[in-house]
Amino acid sequence: MNRAEARSSAFASRRIDTMAKILVTDDEVGIREFLCDALELDDHDVEQASSGDEAIALLNQRGFSLLVTDLNMPGIDGMELLRWVKREQPEVEVIVLTAHGTVDNAVEAMKLGAFEFLQKPLSGPEELQLLAARALERRALKDQVDHSRRLQPGGPRLSYGDASMKPVIAALGKVARTNATVLLLGESGSGKEVAARAIHDQSKRANKPFMAINCAALTETLLESELFGHEKGAFTGADERRRGRIELADGGTFFLDEVGELKPELQAKLLRVLQERRFERVGGSQTLEADVRWIAATNRDLTAMMKSGTFREDLYHRLAVFPIRLPSLRERPEDLLPIAEYLLLRACTNQGRPPLKLGEQAREKLSSYSWPGNVRELANALERACILAEGDSIAADDLWLQLSEGASATLQPSPVIHLSELERGAIAQALAQVEGNRRKAAELLGIGERTLYDKIKKYGL
Repeated sequence: MNRAEARSSAFASRRIDTMAKILVTDDEVGIREFLCDALELDDHDVEQASSGDEAIALLNQRGFSLLVTDLNMPGIDGMELLRWVKREQPEVEVIVLTAHGTVDNAVEAMKLGAFEFLQKPLSGPEELQLLAARALERRALKDQVDHSRRLQPGGPRLSYGDASMKPVIAALGKVARTNATVLLLGESGSGKEVAARAIHDQSKRANKPFMAINCAALTETLLESELFGHEKGAFTGADERRRGRIELADGGTFFLDEVGELKPELQAKLLRVLQERRFERVGGSQTLEADVRWIAATNRDLTAMMKSGTFREDLYHRLAVFPIRLPSLRERPEDLLPIAEYLLLRACTNQGRPPLKLGEQAREKLSSYSWPGNVRELANALERACILAEGDSIAADDLWLQLSEGASATLQPSPVIHLSELERGAIAQALAQVEGNRRKAAELLGIGERTLYDKIKKYGL
């Protein structure tokens, strides 16, 4: 069986499952149209160029996943075009076409980064279709690896049976089957990202990327770069092109947490993406398309922000197609302890110690607290308790809870040891656990890195 026959025999079982943007470049109109027709039969979005110059112009105007180019062309030939793509747009896969007897040129193209080569004349459309599918599979795999590096760890289940969550779960299930934009409302730490992941997991996009970004966690410049990506030299420190999270989320779901923190300029840019599904990288002119499903979340009153002029009304209506309010943790008493058990197990795993149990008094203490910080506060409390616990279970005294107005006096930390001593010990343990890495220690303790630095100086650690 020759090369073409082997490809053809595997064709039926190996097809790319989504439409891709492909550019075909060849100076011979008949061959060019044949290639385009073959790829369009697989439902790809195909554009064509008759020269290397025209191909570069199109590559600069919009994003392509795959370039199919002839090597022998007047002017900028296929080899020079390949070099340009690998230098300027290395994420684009390239298949080169070579005439019979010029295999040496094809081998050189492979060394320069081409995915594969095909010899002309082609035996039929199936040969190109299969090779394009393989190239696009590799492109998708690269994207998956890239976005997986940025994924945040998963959280607990959305609910463990509390009655207040039943209508929420029903609403999430209904909207998940659509592509409607969802706005999740609720207090900070109430599980909005868990809800967003639940929508994604139940949607038709479940096998595609889920990308999340916290709009309050980055400066405006960094946030814009993270969202849209940037070109080399776009700003100080931009030493190479970087693809943004919107681009990496192609075909999947994009979760914008704390969307109420967006500055006006970014609100305008986000509105354009929602309306037109197009954007450019920072410092670039190439227009890219964004095939993503949008979910936004906020703990702010966006209606009040619209009245004060700090949040765009048109953006609000784009985001609030299907608003869902998530109840606070204190409104979900049946979920509290199961979530706590999950978070405690995760804390033990992160700290490399055997699983701990919640003692009876610790369970009572957790249940009687109001949890103004919701699941995030609960997670931090259990991380600290995991550090302090001496035996195989969490005692009530291991739980440091912020005493709020009207709370029971039993929630105060144990008076046997001064708080400063407990704090110093917890910080020392956390630093030892992460081998002195202040950022990781701050995350472990649930405090800011600057706060940790001040306490290190205070306690002479």
